Amino acid sequence: MPVITEHKVNFYDTDAMAVVHHANYIRWFETGRVEYLRKYGITLGDMMEDGYVFPITEVRAKYVSPGRFDDVICIETRPRALTKAKMAFTYRVFNKKTGELMVKGFTQNVFTHKESGKITRLPEKYYTKLQQAMADEAVWQELQAKEENNPHRK
Repeated sequence: MPVITEHKVNFYDTDAMAVVHHANYIRWFETGRVEYLRKYGITLGDMMEDGYVFPITEVRAKYVSPGRFDDVICIETRPRALTKAKMAFTYRVFNKKTGELMVKGFTQNVFTHKESGKITRLPEKYYTKLQQAMADEAVWQELQAKEENNPHRK
């Protein structure tokens, strides 16, 4: 199930062309990811206290339409893949007022030991919660597919 995070575009988020600077979308992917994890009872602070960090190993963004100062945007974050060593997310950033899609994105993170920086397997304390997130996403996807195939849908 997607998590939607709202953000109001600040003046400093824009560039000389008065549109959102492309790098900010990557930052907003992180905002969405942090909120997604928080929904499932995981905070990055807790993970770091337990000796785990969650660095990005891959990021992609497809820019569709520009954002501007004072726009309220919605960052839709969804899990895409999970193993005990890594997790991937997809994102859609859209204008709340118009519904216009601005950016589609993808990130992959790996779980590493904070001290050594070596990739590690996530302990059950976190992995079980992330498995639940993936299960919730599968149910949500199934419901969406049924709704799209419903001949009585308006």
